[in-house]
Amino acid sequence: PASQQASVRGVRLRAATADPTVSVQRRPERCRMARQGLVLSHQHNLHSGRRIPARTMMLARSRSRVLASLASTRRAGSAAGARPRTSSSATSTAAWRPVAGHSRSARCEAGKADFRTKSPEDVSVMVAGGTGYIGRAVVKELVSRGYKTTVLAREKSGIGGAEGKAETVKRFEGTAVEFGDVTDTASLGAAMGKHSPDVFVCCLASRTGGKKDSWLIDYQATRNCMDEAIKAGASHFVLLSAICVQKPLLEFQHAKLKFEEELMASDEITHSIVRPTAFFKSLAGQVESVKKGGPYVYFGEGDLCACKPISERDLASFIVNCVSDESMVNKMLPIGGPGKAYTPREQADLLFGLMGEKPKYFPVPVSLMDGIIGIFEFFSRWFPNLEDTAEFGKIGKYYATESMLVYDPATGTYDADATPEYGEDTLESFFRNALEEGLEGQELGDQAVFK
Repeated sequence: PASQQASVRGVRLRAATADPTVSVQRRPERCRMARQGLVLSHQHNLHSGRRIPARTMMLARSRSRVLASLASTRRAGSAAGARPRTSSSATSTAAWRPVAGHSRSARCEAGKADFRTKSPEDVSVMVAGGTGYIGRAVVKELVSRGYKTTVLAREKSGIGGAEGKAETVKRFEGTAVEFGDVTDTASLGAAMGKHSPDVFVCCLASRTGGKKDSWLIDYQATRNCMDEAIKAGASHFVLLSAICVQKPLLEFQHAKLKFEEELMASDEITHSIVRPTAFFKSLAGQVESVKKGGPYVYFGEGDLCACKPISERDLASFIVNCVSDESMVNKMLPIGGPGKAYTPREQADLLFGLMGEKPKYFPVPVSLMDGIIGIFEFFSRWFPNLEDTAEFGKIGKYYATESMLVYDPATGTYDADATPEYGEDTLESFFRNALEEGLEGQELGDQAVFK
């Protein structure tokens, strides 16, 4: 059938499908009912589509007890004077709210409704990671739309900590800047307490992807931001994640996923989780070497992976949409740039074509990377400092062999057509501009592979 629906005491749920464009959104919303102590364990935002795969049906059967609890809670909630609040948005789910009560969840829900009725200049938005590649673009976009924006920055920021306080304040002239340490809750809380943000935008990311750094930043620091944002009265949390976490093989992916799960489980703040594909700067590492006559390096035959890269400007626009667009609330949002998905070989062809030269390739066997990783893993048993080096090798292999597109775990394949597109900037225009004007602002820093 085109869709399958289950109705539980008037609450209709649509089953997810094999179509990778449709993601299963689960929002554990535990809204505590006043005087009843009842908990609505889960809300589902499931969309119709093509034929339902066996995997999805197994998930649906495993949730049968949740559905029974949902029906029971609704009956009890109605008896206690609770009522459902529905949204006109086709992608929204019904939310339960007590008619009267003073629970923390009820106050949070009221706050969520309030800030979206204000004009942008009255909405306070705080950004962590605002000095980074995407964070800078997000701050610029927020300011251009008139939001009351505050940047949370380290005292030493930028690539290699090259910028001090004075440089950071100058960079964000006209915007409030608070200096704090996201790994220190006291420092973080003091910075947030001065501004009481309505919305918190988190663009934090570990610099290298090393094991310790991943759990410190991608998980703990990001969790600190959520906890302190809730204490400061924030109603909505926008998280910049990554599309690659959908197939987790690396430490930073597991760290990001752990936080995503905890954010979705919170009943004290709503969320928008943005999972972008590759950034333009991620594909810029070989532009200079190719301009100087070098070959384009790729693994295998150059067709092991593909991506639909997105510019920092377009991604920033999409992220800022999450601040006020109710259709993006409590959603997992994979997003790519406009146009086709490019394999590494196609990226090479595009780059050489813009130069008017015949493509020159330098293929590298993936087995070579496997051998290097194996050596570092072996010696890390005696030399712990090599553990991160082995992890860096795994990261390199992952990006060389796994696509940055929507992944369907039921089929184990990536789907370019299913990967949503947004924006106007194309990879072709980026490469052309990089060849003509250089790569200022696109530096990879600690993330560089080709130097």
